[in-house]
Amino acid sequence: MSPIVVKLGGSLYDSPELTTWLTTLAEYAQKQAVIIVPGGGPFADGIRAAQALHGFSDKIAHHMALLAMKQFGLLLIGLASNCQAFTISPPTQAALSVWLPDDSLLLDSSIEQSWDISSDSLALWLTQRISAQQLLLIKRSQTSEHSIGQLTKNGILDQGFSKLFSKNPVTAKVIHYKNHSQLDSYSSDLQQSLSLP
Repeated sequence: MSPIVVKLGGSLYDSPELTTWLTTLAEYAQKQAVIIVPGGGPFADGIRAAQALHGFSDKIAHHMALLAMKQFGLLLIGLASNCQAFTISPPTQAALSVWLPDDSLLLDSSIEQSWDISSDSLALWLTQRISAQQLLLIKRSQTSEHSIGQLTKNGILDQGFSKLFSKNPVTAKVIHYKNHSQLDSYSSDLQQSLSLP
């Protein structure tokens, strides 16, 4: 069975639900492999502030944002037991792993180097690349919306998500960060899936 990809939003950084989600995902991983994609959280916020102060390019900011995701990913590994890190290919024997994006992503022309591409789009890119079963996006935003266009308009998904999705649609869902106890139902309910436009 292929793994599921779970993007843990950086907004959970200072939330007690962060460790709850890690525990929930570790338990779920006993029956199906789980790959966690970290958000950028406060590390990415620091980049936005630095760019506003110093005026460097979006290309540089994008590179720094990858490092922000890696920082948050290392934090997650520090909090989760029996969790393995990877940069290129998921470990085949690991039930729970965390993706730490590296500089190789800068060489992929399908990934725009701007703020239009956040950890949401990168989680989608990884899901497509490894042909994972589905993508779950854990967010603070409460929504019942399934339209990618509307979610983008509402600022819940980044601007680049729909373009990547249209090239290779996957089963993807947005889950409110308080709904960790409903992971099983979300992962099996196809009616919750995102769609274009």
